[in-house]
Amino acid sequence: MGILKSPEKGVFCLDSVVRFHWTSIVLILLTIGQTCFGQSGFRMPNHYTSHRTLGEIIVDGKGDDESWQKTQWTNYFTDIEGAKKPSPYLATRIKMLWDEEYFYFYASMQEPHIWAKLTQRDAVIFHDNDFEIFIDPDGDTHNYLEFEVNAFNTVWDLLLTRPYRDGGNAINAWDIKGLKSAVHVDGTINDPSDTDKGWSVEVAIPWKVIKEVTRTTVPPKNGHQWRLNFSRVQWETEVIDGKYVKKKSAETGKNLSENNWVWSPQRAIAMHEPEFWGMVSFSTQPVGGPRTSIGRNQEAEEIRQILYQVHRAQVNYRRRNRSYSMNLSDLNLEAPKKTNGLEVRVEINTFSQSEKYEASVFLLNKGWWRIDDTGRIWFQKSQN
Repeated sequence: MGILKSPEKGVFCLDSVVRFHWTSIVLILLTIGQTCFGQSGFRMPNHYTSHRTLGEIIVDGKGDDESWQKTQWTNYFTDIEGAKKPSPYLATRIKMLWDEEYFYFYASMQEPHIWAKLTQRDAVIFHDNDFEIFIDPDGDTHNYLEFEVNAFNTVWDLLLTRPYRDGGNAINAWDIKGLKSAVHVDGTINDPSDTDKGWSVEVAIPWKVIKEVTRTTVPPKNGHQWRLNFSRVQWETEVIDGKYVKKKSAETGKNLSENNWVWSPQRAIAMHEPEFWGMVSFSTQPVGGPRTSIGRNQEAEEIRQILYQVHRAQVNYRRRNRSYSMNLSDLNLEAPKKTNGLEVRVEINTFSQSEKYEASVFLLNKGWWRIDDTGRIWFQKSQN
């Protein structure tokens, strides 16, 4: 979904001693503890384990293959801003599977009034009600895939080089070669005279396409984790002259803002902040067998979010000042109170007359988490 708004400050808690080193000029000793950056508590992203299929998947939008019938649903979608907004008034949930050739998705959406207008591939599909998939295989927020589809099965597939806040480009000419997608409508499209039950989407994305845009292993190995999220855009409509029409604001005369419902909340109306996307683990165990439990690394996730807190603050500061800051107060980041915990070291250095920066967190006997001014994040293991 292409609408981007300025998010409010987030919160990142880590029971650790933290050092921020802004070039060689300022050295600040901090502890990330129960009093943390921002205004609300740390939250682990949602998690799902995707199992292998039992056999061939027929992509027809119905999701009635044996493999789908034995696959667990995700939790129901929530508002993109999480608990700050009311829960969606229509149900949405998804399933995921994989085999040696494809990554499969099946989404079910409750909808009493199904409508669509767009029929041209790579149109801006979220101008209709739609379903969207976002995939970042290596979790570095660069080179991620976006897929959107409406009830006509009109597709918009694109590749994002990096988030828009980091100067990323949307490559609309990029296509998912070998894509399979289908929509099943339980009702009618564009007929206000009846009440529909809903529509469902089934998608198969070839691994060979994903492999072209990532350095991680594709297809994934058992236990590998990727970052994904899913969005449903839902517009408010009314019936005028026998047709569905978007409702307008009485004050401005413009369309009412769309609803944005997602699998894993983004904290703000900003799908293009991949650091908040959910986690999908891959299991080689066929679906329907013993449940596989794949753990999540909360320590790593907390550190990632600390670094992205700094990065978003740096991005906002640079927009105003054309340089990166050497000062926490400039970034509206305050030193939390001290608590006992694991000692780590965070260093933030600026380069090229403050036009570039790199921040890093050192974990004793483990290695460095690093992020740079492009927003790319990565882990570098210790040599010893």
